[in-house]
Amino acid sequence: MRLYLASTSPARLATLRAAGIEPIVVPSEVDEDEVVRLAESLTGPLSPSEMVELLAKAKAEAVLATLVDGAPLDGLVLGGDSAFVLDDTIYGKPHTPEVARERWHLQRGRTGHLFSGHWLIDYRGGQVNSAVGEVAVAAVTFANDISDAELDAYIASGEPLKVAGAFTIDSLGAPFIERIEGDPSTVVGVSVPTVRRLAGRLDVFWPDLWNRN
Repeated sequence: MRLYLASTSPARLATLRAAGIEPIVVPSEVDEDEVVRLAESLTGPLSPSEMVELLAKAKAEAVLATLVDGAPLDGLVLGGDSAFVLDDTIYGKPHTPEVARERWHLQRGRTGHLFSGHWLIDYRGGQVNSAVGEVAVAAVTFANDISDAELDAYIASGEPLKVAGAFTIDSLGAPFIERIEGDPSTVVGVSVPTVRRLAGRLDVFWPDLWNRN
């Protein structure tokens, strides 16, 4: 059973590998801002859960026509998206050091919530048979004694510029996080228990996805 990952996130890839799955990475070229803008023009503002599930779905669907080694996809296709929420404000990737520093000054010593959206498509036989989605949420509490010098060094590493909420728990940002409530892999960007449940809803036996020695 093949699992195609519609993401180039190294953290998602490493998480699935640790769970025994070597997915086939298929980059998704989705304009996330445009997808959200269009949806909100039709329905009004999206909640964090609605937004990450919408983008996860868009990413999974965007790669269905992709050829891998000249052949169409045949298996399960997984799309994912994440957003961090603090004070009812949604924070995505900061992109610049200045924005990352503002975020960290705001969230230091406080608790926010990481929303991770998942969309899993049963594409066995090269056609959409069914699809299911789910959003996982984890509470993240940051240490209150992080110095400005530590933050400057972390931001200078470049790591927080490329991730939702400007932090990671599986790399350099881990020492700055005091506590996680919920599935830790949710914060990485792909909740493995959630993916297992979704696979089950598609009548896929989870161990059938194990393909790493």
